[in-house]
Amino acid sequence: MKAQTLDASYPSTFDASTCARRGLCPVSRLNDPGSNAALEHHSLYYEQHGTGPERVIFISGLNVSSLAWVWQIQHFVQDPKYSVLVYDNCGVGNSDTPLGPYTTSGMAEDLITLLDFIGWKESRALHIVGVSFGGMIAQELATRIPDRIASLLLAATSSGGWPWANFPPLRGVLSIAGVALTSDNETKISHILEGGFPREWLETKAEDDKRDSTNREVVAQLYRDILERSRPQSFVGQLFQMAAALTHNVPPFRLRAISENIPKVLILTGDGDQLVRPSRSVHLKECMPEAEFVQWESTGHGLHTQHNRRFNEVLERVFEEGRVRSNGERLPWREGDSQV
Repeated sequence: MKAQTLDASYPSTFDASTCARRGLCPVSRLNDPGSNAALEHHSLYYEQHGTGPERVIFISGLNVSSLAWVWQIQHFVQDPKYSVLVYDNCGVGNSDTPLGPYTTSGMAEDLITLLDFIGWKESRALHIVGVSFGGMIAQELATRIPDRIASLLLAATSSGGWPWANFPPLRGVLSIAGVALTSDNETKISHILEGGFPREWLETKAEDDKRDSTNREVVAQLYRDILERSRPQSFVGQLFQMAAALTHNVPPFRLRAISENIPKVLILTGDGDQLVRPSRSVHLKECMPEAEFVQWESTGHGLHTQHNRRFNEVLERVFEEGRVRSNGERLPWREGDSQV
């Protein structure tokens, strides 16, 4: 398959100077395994930054484009050992919005198509990072290509089950509804902050901010930039992605297989998450005994934004441990493993 041509409406999402390649990956869904007729066809937008041997894939959350990883991209492109892949899931950003319903399993298949398309097929070569809805897709991915994965980080996410198991607390429901039902960016930002971050943290002074801004002001500007630079998401795209989140279900026996077959798995949550209950991460740990479990205090759903430096440090450690274990070596127990 050949990548579709990018026109002027597809500028590089991140810093063009670090972008090694970008494009539109064609994805076809078939009527059935024995059919040659495509039921529908869509494209995923992707960017690779850096060309190092350590290959990292960031999977975005619900109704969020790859721009949500801006602070992670800025961090990891500074180290030449990394290649970082970001992409827009179907239904958001520069990717197409095919007919639904969407499923997390189908979206994982989309990602496998993308990985095959760019040639990332080697054994134990991938570091997968999924937050929230991205963590759900990452679970489905890990059940399909475990031999390609060296490390897996599941942050603020759930294994699903019955649809009501995936419903957030009331504050989170109101946040999601508020974002979906308005076209005004400032109103969207207000709802995003309300559902994604602890109120007390939002009102405190931001670290290392020369303008003496609060965390609310800094994060609001981040999301303002994201929304202004992203293609507006259709209401249909929002509904299809939400349907995929509500129907997500990876049962315990599949979680155990992930835990057994991937060299390094870390489950990360915040104790103040209003979108995915922390108890869902506890359940993941119960089903994945080999995984490391970490819960951060005074932390909301947007933990990779709220504590972006700390999050990046955790990623570096997880990538290292995954690489070492993939090579058959053993790491000493580290203080902080399985901490609450």
